[in-house]
Amino acid sequence: MKKYVRFVSLLPGMALAVCLLLAACRPAYEVTKVEGRLVAMDSTWDARPDSAAVALLLPYVNRVDSAMRHVLGQAAVSMEAGRPESLLSNLIADVLREAAVKILGRPADMGLVNMGGLRSSLTRGDVTLENVYEILPFENTLCVMTLKGRVLRQLFENIAVRRGEGVSGVKLVVSKDGRLLEASVDGQPVDDERTYTVATLDYLAEGNDGMYALRQAESSVCPPNATLRSLFIDYVERQAKQGKAVTARMEGRIVLTGGTSK
Repeated sequence: MKKYVRFVSLLPGMALAVCLLLAACRPAYEVTKVEGRLVAMDSTWDARPDSAAVALLLPYVNRVDSAMRHVLGQAAVSMEAGRPESLLSNLIADVLREAAVKILGRPADMGLVNMGGLRSSLTRGDVTLENVYEILPFENTLCVMTLKGRVLRQLFENIAVRRGEGVSGVKLVVSKDGRLLEASVDGQPVDDERTYTVATLDYLAEGNDGMYALRQAESSVCPPNATLRSLFIDYVERQAKQGKAVTARMEGRIVLTGGTSK
């Protein structure tokens, strides 16, 4: 016996799950067609809440809300992400650079985070677990990479094209047309033959977001479970234990100028 089943207002994964359930529970029926469409999950659905569903989910909602509202520490100032340089991107790049200590025994020469990976701002005052998930929603993990100076210079050029990303330990001067004019690491010019270390994300380590130079790394160490989110949570909690609030400052790490490259 065949049965025509039409699913409306179900997410694709939900429709597939229901199909599999029907196939497993009622072998006498056969799904011959599935239709679905994407539905925006917004406040319009709050007009007529299903009381039974609300009652079923309430205990879980309370548990999640309680966990997400947990205060990890304090922020001394409000911070946002933006190009060419910003307080939030400076802070996160610093956290990445310092996280390399567990691998190298010292901070990496450079910390690098993409602006696209920072999805919210940090407001002065309490820093909650919810805040961290809003800022860092992805499961990106730490990767410590080793690059020759000439490749590092190419990485700086990649960053210049994008008019800036979150960096730590380096200073770049970039023309408004996206060309690298000057670059230094720890205040020193880049040595093409020297080996440098970069603490970044696995996503960027693959050359994504225009960071093509990272594909030429000589080596890469990506420790398990070292998500950027967990690293940031650890940092905020360590600061709190020392009675310190997290903070950052503008340092001219990436400067845009009206000049052009020679």
